[in-house]
Amino acid sequence: MPTRRVHHLAAATAAATALTATLATLATTTPAHAAASTMHLVLPGESIQQAVDAARPGDTVQLLPGTYRGSVRITTAGLTLRGAGRASEIVPGAATANACAAAGHGVCVVGTEAAPLPDVTIEALAVTGFRKNGIDASGTTGLAVRATYVHDNGQQGISQEMSTRAAIVGNESTRNGQSGVFLANYANREGGAHDTEGTVVWGNLLTENRVGVTVRRLRVLSVDGNEMRGNCGGVFVVGDEGVPRAGDLDIRLNQVVANNKYCPANPRLGAIQGAGIVLTGTEDVRVTDNDVRDNVGTSDFSGGIVLFRSVVGVPNTRDTVTGNHLSGNGPADIADRDTGTDNAFARNDCSVSEPSGHC
Repeated sequence: MPTRRVHHLAAATAAATALTATLATLATTTPAHAAASTMHLVLPGESIQQAVDAARPGDTVQLLPGTYRGSVRITTAGLTLRGAGRASEIVPGAATANACAAAGHGVCVVGTEAAPLPDVTIEALAVTGFRKNGIDASGTTGLAVRATYVHDNGQQGISQEMSTRAAIVGNESTRNGQSGVFLANYANREGGAHDTEGTVVWGNLLTENRVGVTVRRLRVLSVDGNEMRGNCGGVFVVGDEGVPRAGDLDIRLNQVVANNKYCPANPRLGAIQGAGIVLTGTEDVRVTDNDVRDNVGTSDFSGGIVLFRSVVGVPNTRDTVTGNHLSGNGPADIADRDTGTDNAFARNDCSVSEPSGHC
């Protein structure tokens, strides 16, 4: 399926190029939040946070190429933080400069569950070297993260919790300690699955992380047209006994290739290696038309598309695995290691399934 891979990466690259090439046009666009918007230009060595604090709803903070030291905390509705491509790079500064820096993150977008922060955009910049997450969002709605290069951060590349209607599009997230993209109900506490109201993860390149995309205790979203390679695992959808259950989501048209790094167990999951697409404790997940190749390992999660019980023993329910193209995965292209009995497998192009009959 090389044509599909080139198509998706070309689309993501074109999106990033278009963003950089049309800064002037975008800057004159009037958002719904304000009658007029202002561009706040920030030069290398100047404070991004100072510009963000001076901005009003609907304004744009524009970074020129260069290195910017210090974390950025955004609490203004409709704000756009935009660079000039990956040449505009945000790196750690003073650890106590603001609450975002104190938490160890690079860029924080902060609302609340009761009053979500609407329509913030982060685009065309790089975030690297932070102790925890590169881009960290909580309590948002309509967040857009586009054409960013988020790399070499200690935990998640792009992280979002208790948020709705996000668009995570055309980013490159690589060599982060945990996930390239991490979406959850809550990052650090329990609870039933949260309805994202249609969050989209599309056209991203996710490499050399622990997991390319992790979806934990969420519902109603799609992971479409991404490329994951060189991670320990490509996609993990994680649920448990909480109600509502994680699920009612789509994983489709992704390239999931040779995710064969070895990652040791952590308190939540066992060791991961050679894991393509893994479902644990979910319901009504649709895995469709993905290209899953050469994911090989010896962990419980190893294989092309794997169904596995959750950490508390809850089986997957009513998941469908259809129309996928799988080859060279080991120990199997499709592995149903679950105790659930109502999951469906149909029209998959593969060689080896566990048990037999799913190809």
